[in-house]
Amino acid sequence: MADFSKIIGHEKIKEHMTNAAAAGKVSHAYILSGEDKSGKMMLAEAFAQTLQCEQGGAKPCNECHSCKQAISHNQPDIIYVEHEKPNTISVEDIRQQVNADVVVRPYSSKYKIYIIDEAEKMNTQAQNALLKTIEEPPEYVIILLLTTNAELFLPTILSRCVTLNLHPVDAKLLRSFLMQNYEIPDYQADICVAFAQGNVGKAIDLACSSEFNELKEQVLQVLKRIDQMQEFEVIDAIRRIHEYNLEIRDYFDLMMVWYRDVLLYKATADVNGLIFKDEIYAIKDQANRSGYEQLNEILEAIKKAQARVVANVNFDLVVELLLWTIKRNMG
Repeated sequence: MADFSKIIGHEKIKEHMTNAAAAGKVSHAYILSGEDKSGKMMLAEAFAQTLQCEQGGAKPCNECHSCKQAISHNQPDIIYVEHEKPNTISVEDIRQQVNADVVVRPYSSKYKIYIIDEAEKMNTQAQNALLKTIEEPPEYVIILLLTTNAELFLPTILSRCVTLNLHPVDAKLLRSFLMQNYEIPDYQADICVAFAQGNVGKAIDLACSSEFNELKEQVLQVLKRIDQMQEFEVIDAIRRIHEYNLEIRDYFDLMMVWYRDVLLYKATADVNGLIFKDEIYAIKDQANRSGYEQLNEILEAIKKAQARVVANVNFDLVVELLLWTIKRNMG
């Protein structure tokens, strides 16, 4: 559990939470909506720790008994609602862990705070069961709904909660954060930031992932010499993709960023805007050998390949067709 000072970005949400805590004007239900790994749980836990802190105020002291319990995830009045089924939060989960529990007063704190992660997985019956508590909660109850898709909530749930939407974190701030806290060079931070698109959790995962760096090197090795590759080398490149446990879209995203760099350099001859600055000689060479029409065709082919994989078209066939399309346009 981290307090607000450890959370990068999301300044407006942090300000809202700290002001509410300081003034004692806390809503009985909140929705924190944002991408997976965007920081929803960190914000929810920091808010919960602040509200339960024995010192009161806008920020947790990190020293009192309640804060120490919260940091170790042992605070009895901060309850994490769990669910056994991977894709569903059932009505029984809500009834047993929330509705039946809210009637019991806090064990040692001012509030009882329920954190429901992946709240979009609540089925209609579960949402209706929770609605009863949200409509008439005991004064000490606070419910935090963490979701990647608030649109799946019933309108009655949405209307009775304060919704806080998480937005992408500024690229410069995220870049600086990665370099300072994970001791990675600037060019690697640029790549992580470009792929994370303002998502702090994903940026950290990429910065710490040896597999992502290996995949990046393998993809670039293919793209830098694809016009010279023989058929057996193309097939071997496809086979090697399966050695990595990362999301397949990362492979296509790497390709997309590479050819956007080539296109950008061809249009501007400016190194500063490139993600793969450390590959400037290869990028310059491909920019000089390719036309705008060919590069745009490659980028469109990558988009089509992404869509085909999402539609469950055979992955090997999709990648083989893509690589031959790239090879033809780079020849």
